Amino acid sequence: MEERLQKVMAERGVASRRRSEELISAGRVRVDGRPATLGMKVDPETARIEVDGREIQSSRERKRTVMMYKPQGVLSTMDDPFGGETVADLLAAQGVKERLVPVGRLDKDSEGLLLLSNDGDLTLRLTHPRYEHEKTYIVRVAGRWSEDKLTTLRSALVIDGYRIRPCNVEVVRLGRDNVHVLCFKLKEGRKRQIRYMCSAAHLVVLSLKRVAVGSLRLDESLLPGQFRDLRPDELALMGPLW
Repeated sequence: MEERLQKVMAERGVASRRRSEELISAGRVRVDGRPATLGMKVDPETARIEVDGREIQSSRERKRTVMMYKPQGVLSTMDDPFGGETVADLLAAQGVKERLVPVGRLDKDSEGLLLLSNDGDLTLRLTHPRYEHEKTYIVRVAGRWSEDKLTTLRSALVIDGYRIRPCNVEVVRLGRDNVHVLCFKLKEGRKRQIRYMCSAAHLVVLSLKRVAVGSLRLDESLLPGQFRDLRPDELALMGPLW
């Protein structure tokens, strides 16, 4: 039975369905030697799919999703043209054979919970805006504190021309040395959003750690760079697709 191309691409671990649609629209995908079109259907077992000239092999490997404690300084990408270390390098060094792709982003200077998966449906559930999975971050900041800074952080700031939605920001600990710990809970994730928010409040981010995605929390037994497979009960926290 034929299926939509973007679904097959997601199942082969290329990217989420949404990102696969973008690749197709950009003319970067070919099927059986011909340019792909958005909405086309293919045989998931026999279709020869190429992205940027690289053939994406059909895979019968089991679906796998892992939780990683991404270290600071490591890129949340599959490869880096400039030779930087990526999460794919960390997986390969620890013997992972499946092609697991990052689910969402966690910038190079940040650390904490990052999911990687070859399950296209799960990736869609976690990255499509309609599902609004809340993400929780613990952030150490430096700067003289006043209550108006908390008001600023909770407001609908404009970042790169886009007005973000007000989000939940709470004080975890205030320090006499002007180093404070805050907890951010976001349902949208603009690039480097928390850092821009803190800058607007005249605070400097010292460290940023993602500790939860929805109800799924980072396993505290993991050290930076380590990962483990999600348990069935944890996968169930991701919710149904539709």
